[in-house]
Amino acid sequence: MKILLIEDDMSIFKVIKERFTQWSFDIVGPENFHEVMKTFHMEQPQLVMIDIQLPAYDGFHWCREIRAVSKVPILFLSSRDHPMDMVMAMQMGADDFVQKPFHMDVLLAKVQATLRRTYDYQEPAATIHAWNGATIDYDRALVSYQHAQIELTKNELYILKILVKAKGQIVSRDELMRALWDDERFVNDNTLTVNVNRLRQRLEEIGMNDVIITKKGLGYMAVEK
Repeated sequence: MKILLIEDDMSIFKVIKERFTQWSFDIVGPENFHEVMKTFHMEQPQLVMIDIQLPAYDGFHWCREIRAVSKVPILFLSSRDHPMDMVMAMQMGADDFVQKPFHMDVLLAKVQATLRRTYDYQEPAATIHAWNGATIDYDRALVSYQHAQIELTKNELYILKILVKAKGQIVSRDELMRALWDDERFVNDNTLTVNVNRLRQRLEEIGMNDVIITKKGLGYMAVEK
């Protein structure tokens, strides 16, 4: 698997490259931080890791640019510890956020988990599912309702799939976090809230209101109307 590492601190870049190469990952980086998208299109990575503070444009800018053309998983690395940085990253479609300084084993585990969710997750269930008059196409990450259609990110689709599969039953936050990130100990609770709220907003865009409800102190539930 090829990983595009957008990191201007060469000491961090070299440490990550050395460790990940031992696990058969191919780590590449941009030669010019003004031309990150040129590198992205040329290398076609399976995952992108981005620092927030970069020369020229920050990591949020490049996340937006990549998300405009690709659903490749994106993982943020940052020494900034303000909660809004994590919230912004997740709202822009990032898959995870790792705060510096980090333990290399934790970073490696998060990357491997993200790649498994993205490329290895399969379930012997129908790829087209009907729910509340909508059609969910799991293969194409599309939800169609009446004459409208939206495309979901991997996390949005995965959350929806878990909730719809258990429709009418409460799915706890811990259960969702374990399913999404494998080990919730390394995840800020805000990231799940951001992803669920963003999923609700996307569904509301096509007229599907109040189909995912919050059970205070318990979790979330997909309802059948």
